[in-house]
Amino acid sequence: MSPLPRAARMSDVVGFGIDRVAAAAALPHRGRRVLRLENLDTDLPLPPEAVAVTREALTEPASNSWLPFTGDLDLRAAIADDTAARCGHPYDPEREIVVTCGGMEALLDVLLATVDAGNEVVLTDPIYAGIVNRVRLAGGRPVFARLIAEPGGWRLDREALAAAAGRPRARVIVLMSPSMPTGHVLDRDDWALVAELCERHDLLLLYDAAMEALRFDGRELVHPLTLPGMTERTVIAGSLSKEHRMIGWRVGWIAGPEAVVRDAGWVHVYNTTMPVAVARRAATAVLRGDHGHVARAAAELQRRRDAILATLPHLAVIPAHGGWSLLVDTRASGLEPAEASRIMMEEGAIAATPMTGWGENVAARHLRLVFSAEPVEALEELGERLAGTPLGA
Repeated sequence: MSPLPRAARMSDVVGFGIDRVAAAAALPHRGRRVLRLENLDTDLPLPPEAVAVTREALTEPASNSWLPFTGDLDLRAAIADDTAARCGHPYDPEREIVVTCGGMEALLDVLLATVDAGNEVVLTDPIYAGIVNRVRLAGGRPVFARLIAEPGGWRLDREALAAAAGRPRARVIVLMSPSMPTGHVLDRDDWALVAELCERHDLLLLYDAAMEALRFDGRELVHPLTLPGMTERTVIAGSLSKEHRMIGWRVGWIAGPEAVVRDAGWVHVYNTTMPVAVARRAATAVLRGDHGHVARAAAELQRRRDAILATLPHLAVIPAHGGWSLLVDTRASGLEPAEASRIMMEEGAIAATPMTGWGENVAARHLRLVFSAEPVEALEELGERLAGTPLGA
């Protein structure tokens, strides 16, 4: 029998590594509870409206309907109002917003609608592996601009970004702020450069806004839509999974110029047909509700970040400026990330994921610690659990 067909685009698509670490975490570990720092589950409380409104809506016909394919208008209007409150730009709910099955579906829909085979997509190194591989699924080629690790956190290599954006086949820049897995936050000068590069090279900005309210240490929100000319060049991939912790509801959205959103909306329809109907009313209620819970979640995540920094002062831990995770440079301790991950699991019952495939050379030397699912008291055990290992003090 001849080999079964395999698309060329699959040749560079690789796994996260998260699933392998999670499988190891499920095994017995000499009676010790495994600290789950490998995936983006969270123990932070849901928005107050999420469960109650979902339960109330379960028997409504709309909760078991195919229609509307691109999301009901009330939810799209809530998304438009939420975005306008953050950046002042009034999207038209009918023409400029589509509801999707999570933020990553939104991102893939936009890439499929804007990227041709062989086009280059500019990403940071490191960046979420799910973004890297969606670029490949869309037929694009990832081109990386490095983030620079410094004692106080990550810094964008602006020269590297300019060089990547200036390549002749570059079409799209994809950015997160705060970013996964680093927690890097783009500052005002970073965004000014992005706007200038998009204008100079006629590029689209695909902005993953899933964590933009989860900033630490009083950092300001600098939204790309507030920069001159960027409303015409920016498409937002939004989500309720991070800021609002509604992972299982699978509510995301595309917001941007009508022409791009229309095309990406058809990609959405012919991929998933519809958003998650049972999530629609709760999503609307949460977006229109009191967002104080988002600020409280950000404050708790900052406390957890600080606990990791305090208990692991001997390791090359790069502080996150926002988000749910931070990175450790394990090569600074003489270990490859995969080996460090093995030691942490076997000796300390700590699940952590190597960043292989989450970028290029920068990602390849780092291990990710997620702090969304373990309380401060558990994170304070990290130093003790690693004592006596090559990662210990």
